[in-house]
Amino acid sequence: MARDDLPLPPLTQGSGMPGGGLPAGHDRSGPVPTKTAEDLEQVFDVPVTVAAVLGSHRMAIGDMLKLQPGAVLELDRRVGEAIDILVNDRLVARGEVVIVEDKLGVTMTEIIKADR
Repeated sequence: MARDDLPLPPLTQGSGMPGGGLPAGHDRSGPVPTKTAEDLEQVFDVPVTVAAVLGSHRMAIGDMLKLQPGAVLELDRRVGEAIDILVNDRLVARGEVVIVEDKLGVTMTEIIKADR
């Protein structure tokens, strides 16, 4: 099981956290404080792999080895169809390809909620 797939125990009374299971600095009489970008500073340098998948094509290795420069592979998606956006090999969004100046980019059009 991957480290990010491990289930986390619920925060309950007596869970060993300050305040009997509530985050430090939270008192029971008010709402949980709003998180800011500064609260996430410790994860800013964590590397992730982002991939925009335009489509796919299945072929035998022998056929792949015969490919020459300029060869065209037909993908399993149509022009204008949403592409998949993966973060660390996990589908997180769908989007569309855009051109920004002389480079390709991706605009996210749909965020995919994880089923955990």
